[in-house]
Formats: sequence, C-alpha cells, structure tokens
Amino acid sequence: MAGEEENMWASAAHWSALVASVVGLGFAGPLIVYLAKSQESARVREAAAESLNFEITYILALIVSVLAMFLFIGFITTPVIIVGWLVLRILAAVAASRGEQYRYPVNIRIVH
Repeated sequence: MAGEEENMWASAAHWSALVASVVGLGFAGPLIVYLAKSQESARVREAAAESLNFEITYILALIVSVLAMFLFIGFITTPVIIVGWLVLRILAAVAASRGEQYRYPVNIRIVH
C-alpha cells in the first residue's frame, strides 16, 4: 500500500468513529477498517486497532459515568468524557493523515 493511501486509511480508522457515532455505532467504523485493511498494512492495522480500543474504552467510561449520575458526579464526568473523546478523535485523525502513529493517552488495549 502506498504512503498516501496508507495515511488515508489510518486517518479513516479514527474519523470513521466520529461518523458512525451519529447513529450510535462508533465502534463500527474502526472495526470495518480493521477487517478490510489490516492484512494490507501493519500501520493501518495498528491505527484501526488503536481506534477500536479507544472506542471500547470510551463506551466503558461512558457507561460508568452515566451510572455515576445517581451519585450526581456523572453530570460532571459525562460531558467531560464526551468532549475529551471528540478532541482526541480529531487529534488522532489529523496525526494519522500526516503519517504519524497516534496513541490515545487513555486506552485499554484489547485488540492488537
């Protein structure tokens, strides 16, 4: 896979979660990129795995935060988690489009 194409797919692994989240399936975008392109490029596989792991981490954090609303702290943590997710997704997509390997600062690495 050529460098520009690799950058495009690595970036797609991150921004596809933003697009898919509109319908509540944020994990679907990175999963599709992982399944479709992981055999063609190690870099794209790493980006898609990192993105998919971040989506899993985000979903788990959001569940805990929503449950914490019963203790009222969730009303503070939920918006912080959502804004943090959005900012980190954008940073990751931009870094990947420049050919950089982005590592999310908070990530449970399940998929490799």
